[in-house]
Amino acid sequence: MLKLIDKYILRQFLITFVYVVFIFISIIVVIDIIEKLEDFHNMPATVEMIITQYYLNFIPYIANTISPIMVFIATVFVTSRMANRTEIVAILSSGVSYVRFLRPYLIGSSILAVITFYLINWVIPDANKVRVDFENTYIKSRYYFDQRNVHIQVAPEVYAYMESYDNIYNIGYRFTLERIQDGRLMEKLEAPRIVWDSTKNKWHIDRYMLRKINGMKEELSFHDGVDTTLNLSPEDFQSKHLFNEKLTLPELNEYIALLKLRGSENVQMYLIEKYLRFTYPFAMIILTVIGVLVSSRKSRRGVGAQIALGFVLAFIYILFFILSRAIANAGNMPAMLAVWLPNLVFAVIGLFIYRVTPK
Repeated sequence: MLKLIDKYILRQFLITFVYVVFIFISIIVVIDIIEKLEDFHNMPATVEMIITQYYLNFIPYIANTISPIMVFIATVFVTSRMANRTEIVAILSSGVSYVRFLRPYLIGSSILAVITFYLINWVIPDANKVRVDFENTYIKSRYYFDQRNVHIQVAPEVYAYMESYDNIYNIGYRFTLERIQDGRLMEKLEAPRIVWDSTKNKWHIDRYMLRKINGMKEELSFHDGVDTTLNLSPEDFQSKHLFNEKLTLPELNEYIALLKLRGSENVQMYLIEKYLRFTYPFAMIILTVIGVLVSSRKSRRGVGAQIALGFVLAFIYILFFILSRAIANAGNMPAMLAVWLPNLVFAVIGLFIYRVTPK
């Protein structure tokens, strides 16, 4: 059962978190509007479209991005204010242990962590689909797929090749499809082009030649066009700008499996995205505990100094987070370890601060 003091701390903690997030989001949105004002003026999109398709989806994205740091700042603000009012001394003097004092903070941060995990894996990716598509359509320059000699594994032992691809009209040129078994070419389909039929959600292969190889024998045949399905879609050739942030957790897992099947070099980026989504909730809990530990003592310099200390630690965490992500992207460390490193280090820091903090 939550006691009166638990409800008091929990209420102050959650209200302050919402308030801090609201203030920072307001500042970020104003800055973003100023930066994109000229783009908004020149684009054909209406004000209603800008608000509903962009900013209503931009706000939850930003809120999620800053939430671990905001929960830390909110914790420092609430705890330092209680410390300067001598409320914490009164609570601990009444026989409440320091661990018990942490309970409402842990409950509050756990509630926020669960909500964040749900939002970041299901709600925000759907919002990002609308927001990123809006950016690609109205803000960024039109994307043209310019890679040449594209090789993609579309199934076990089956490989597709295109000399070039036009992502505007969804046409692939000089298309081949090969089935290779035990290192030997068994079948090869060659066509001058392959076209995506959006009405049928299928690929149309123009007049093609089919080679079947059986030992020393080879069978050659020519065919008219045919509609077929492949483990390949026009989205594979569209802009990948923030594509990883547009995928829900099930979609992300499926896409990672697809990239592994194809032997893609980009799988590391999507693994990092997946692991990050699990680190965010734990980061909120760890930073909450550290926030309580560094601000629970009454300071002669007042609340401002403790809040400033909170900002410094938050800044250090952000730098560490950016550095670990860069290390993970570079492949110099296993992705999971690199992504979890900031949380592990700050958990150790939190444990050290807990041991040296007077209780």
